[in-house]
Amino acid sequence: MGFGFPAGIAAKLVHPERDVIAVAGDGCFLMTAQELATAVQHQVNLITLVIDNGSYGTIRMYQERQYPHRVMATQLRNPDFAEYARAFGALGITVEKTAEFPAALAQARSAKQPVLIHIKTDVEDILPGQKLTT
Repeated sequence: MGFGFPAGIAAKLVHPERDVIAVAGDGCFLMTAQELATAVQHQVNLITLVIDNGSYGTIRMYQERQYPHRVMATQLRNPDFAEYARAFGALGITVEKTAEFPAALAQARSAKQPVLIHIKTDVEDILPGQKLTT
């Protein structure tokens, strides 16, 4: 956990001509979020998607499967990730509905700076096509 975002920075540094998109869950991103400072300082213009379901989702999924009704220490109290990005000098965009994503991605791809797209989801959203409790 926490590897994707800094790996995305490295990939963009190695291949500056390529589009690089780092994808991280909220818990994963929080482990290395301070690297936004590195991306801004070195003008590493990658796009980062932070999928925010307010939980260490995979850990919670295993808790729900193995120990139903005994979920522990997986809920997160997250910042406004778009605002967090702006605090470092990156572009921060919030997406709350699927229909908003194409415009957000287009804006991110045309930006000449690091971009973080904060995608808010429900705690039930664990994996594409998979819900936590079903």
